[in-house]
Amino acid sequence: MTIPADLKYTKDHEWVRIEGDIATFGISDHAQEALGDIVFVELPEIGRTIDAGEAYAVVESVKAVSDVYAPVAGEVIEVNEELEGEPEKVNSDAYGAGWIAKVKMSGETLELMSDDEYTTFLEE
Repeated sequence: MTIPADLKYTKDHEWVRIEGDIATFGISDHAQEALGDIVFVELPEIGRTIDAGEAYAVVESVKAVSDVYAPVAGEVIEVNEELEGEPEKVNSDAYGAGWIAKVKMSGETLELMSDDEYTTFLEE
């Protein structure tokens, strides 16, 4: 799997791609592997305002149900509706077709790691 160079990560295994004031969110490949086969994704409502670190979505797998936390604060402007019918896209393409939501950022961010920092974090 090719990992885009512009991704940042949280310690809770979420990723974010920031383009201008728009942030795209998803869960890391590591997180989807740990969860196993994803069978359901509860998407946030468009228009919802979320704080950095707040649970904004739920991912359900054959093993567990997990909250997904926002890496940055903002207003949800788009959700990946394809996941409602094909939640397995999170497994097959975590950094592409498996994105969860797009947010218009409002400032606050969690401590984010580069790909190298995240790789080191996973090894610890």
